[in-house]
Amino acid sequence: MTLLILGGTGEARELATELVARGEHVVSSLAGRVARPKLPDGEVRVGGFGGPEGLARWLTENDVTAMIDATHPFAERIGANAAEAARMTGTPLLRLARPGWTEGPGDSWHWADDLAHAARLLPDLGERVFLTSGRQGLAAFAGLDGLWFLIRCVDPPEVPLPRRHEVLLGRGPYTVEKERALMERHGIEVLVTKDSGGAMTAAKLTAARELGVPVVVVRRPRRPETASVTTVRDALTWLGVTTKGSPA
Repeated sequence: MTLLILGGTGEARELATELVARGEHVVSSLAGRVARPKLPDGEVRVGGFGGPEGLARWLTENDVTAMIDATHPFAERIGANAAEAARMTGTPLLRLARPGWTEGPGDSWHWADDLAHAARLLPDLGERVFLTSGRQGLAAFAGLDGLWFLIRCVDPPEVPLPRRHEVLLGRGPYTVEKERALMERHGIEVLVTKDSGGAMTAAKLTAARELGVPVVVVRRPRRPETASVTTVRDALTWLGVTTKGSPA
């Protein structure tokens, strides 16, 4: 059988490793938006499918037994395409998504519905902003000329950018000590992040708490209703049931 895993997340790579070790034929699909992605075990394809119709055609042509959407929590377009392609072809679909972050004692979080909402919140929270929401969508902050931004992303960000900024290229995992030192060195007064979840980039939240820095957290977009799990172990259980012909 052929299993298609969508996404370049750590969970996607871990699932691919487990399945390849069990002798399964796994194809991992990466969007191609990161210049030097960490490649999973097994077969890898890079680039889009051409919308839900193109994905449905690929599923049929490659006789895919089941599809796992393990994309980033904010990759809403491919999530919608996967749900539609699964419906068109009758392919079992599972969403594998790590849990979001949870505000704890001592945190000062401000929830935003999207990046534009996050930008509107900033002037009342601080003038020196640590922006860790990724390289896309930064145009939402471009008009905030009174603020200064430290923009961290894996690859060079897309324009337009805020007029007053510094770009820092980096890839997690990060430590609390280094995140705290970075924020102190740049005099950060407010942190902006998406609710990505997971441990790889969570250290900045702890550092912000320790420094008393408020955090603007962008909520996850809504995804189509489908079978969903939060761990690789549960995904393996689902696959074991589904591929034996039992209800998903």
